[in-house]
Parts: sequence; structure tokens; C-alpha cells
Amino acid sequence: MDNGTPETGAFFERDRAWHPKAFTPDYKSSVVRSPRRALLSLENSPGEITGPVFGHDMLNENDADLIHNFARPGESALGERIIVHGRVLDERGRGVSGALLEFWQANAGGRYRHKKDEYMAPLDPNFGGCGRTITDENGNYALRTIRPGPYPWPNGINDWRPAHIHFSIFGHGFAQRLITQMYFEGDPLIPLCPIVQTINDEAAVKQLVALFDKAHATPFDSLAYKFDIVLRGRRSTLFENRMEGN
Repeated sequence: MDNGTPETGAFFERDRAWHPKAFTPDYKSSVVRSPRRALLSLENSPGEITGPVFGHDMLNENDADLIHNFARPGESALGERIIVHGRVLDERGRGVSGALLEFWQANAGGRYRHKKDEYMAPLDPNFGGCGRTITDENGNYALRTIRPGPYPWPNGINDWRPAHIHFSIFGHGFAQRLITQMYFEGDPLIPLCPIVQTINDEAAVKQLVALFDKAHATPFDSLAYKFDIVLRGRRSTLFENRMEGN
């Protein structure tokens, strides 16, 4: 089957031993989000397998450039400028073309542009913190942004989230709409994070960590990180909506 040909049969079964348990009390949000009853296994409908389809004509200029897409003319967001790139892969390791990626993050100080974020770090008037792109014919994607800062969160007395970028992925079917977080290689907060600690397999944690990639850096402009995303299968990337039992 060619890379550009969408799935027409049922998706591979999820390996639940690979993913964290939905109920993990040290991650306090999971207490109220985890299912109370046994999960049901449902067959994929044709609509879940074959749609939707996205095209590049739906993108606006600078959608994948978070440094400039909310900035005033002639200005740019503050912080360490980076490129994040990689591939979206299916369960057979093939690139998924035409997948819609949406991403959002905190600014360089660790604060989101959201009315409920009351962290004392200042807002950046030139940084909106969100964007989107569509994978090419081989499943490749890239975005430019500012490396986000860590921030405290009310899970424990002194818990901090590692620097991370949220990803939402629409593959070739609604069953492939998944959400995950990307961390950065070398961040000392990763193993201390209660969310990361719900993952029992170190190999699974590594799949959430973008690797420093100097070869793809832009000289005198941006460093680079590589982050591949596997949608389904035995060794798929871990996703938030799976961790919480949705």
C-alpha cells in the first residue's frame, strides 16, 4: 500500500500494557477523569476510518511559525528560537500524508495566553502560543516557535511541569485524533513530573522526548529538535486522551 493511501480496514488493536493506567492518584486529575466502569470495545465505523481529509489550502500564512503568527508587524516573540520537526507515522511505520497537526504551548516564561492562567510570569504580547500545519506526502512536518518555559501547577506542594509543547494530531480517520505532549532532551524536570511518572516503561517516556538536532538548526537563528509521532500500534506514542481513559 502506498504512503498516500488511507486505511480502509480496522486499525490495529491498542496495546494497553504499553500505556499508563487511567487511575493514578499521584496525578490528581486522573482521579476524576478515569473511567468508573469497564471499557467497551467497539468496531471502527467507516466514517472513523476514512475521514476527515485536510488540505494545505486551509492553512494561513505563518500558521506554523509561532514566532511571528501573533506578533505585531516587524516584531517577534521573545525567547529561545527553535525548530521542531519530524514525521507522523502509522502502525506500519509508514509516513502519514495530509495529517493535521495543531500545537499549543506556554511562552518562554512558562505562561499560557489563557484567562485562567494566573502564573506570575509575564505575557508576551507578540506570542499567541498556538499554530498548525499539515504533513507532506512522506509524513514530514516542521514548525518554528519559542522554547516554552516550565511552570508550577497545583498537583503537589512544589510540582513543576517540564517545558513541553502540546500536539493534537488528526490522521486519516477520526480514530486517529490524538493528543500528546513533547518534552525536550536533557530537561531535569522530566523524571520528576507526576504525569511522566505514570508511565512505567522508560522506552515509552523516551518517545515523548524530542532530541536535540543541530544538523537541522538554522545558523544565527534557531536551534532544532526532532520529534516523531506514531499514531497507533504496539509501540505508538503515548497520548493524553488514552492515559485518561477517553
